[in-house]
Amino acid sequence: MDAHDKPVLVYATYPDAETAEAGGRALVAEGLAACVNILPGMVSIYRWEGQIERGQECVMIIKTRAALAERAIAAARARHPYTTPAFVVLPVEGGLAPYLDWIVASTCQD
Repeated sequence: MDAHDKPVLVYATYPDAETAEAGGRALVAEGLAACVNILPGMVSIYRWEGQIERGQECVMIIKTRAALAERAIAAARARHPYTTPAFVVLPVEGGLAPYLDWIVASTCQD
């Protein structure tokens, strides 16, 4: 499999499940993600503007191809309410071959 076709996961955080779902649905509809998982109920503790903050968030895991990761991030960021949203690309080093093939087949090929 070509390095650009290799599946990757994009880890992202959102303020709530509704916002994440709207963004995730758009990514799948546009072919930029094969699937997104939304995990609500996360507590985040972080430093922002010199203060330690605590907030409720949810995690979204975006399943896509390496070649589409930056486009997926750009599309998600355009709909994201945070000034500095978390988007981190994580390589997939292995997994069930038919599932990884499904990710590739389920995303746009341009």
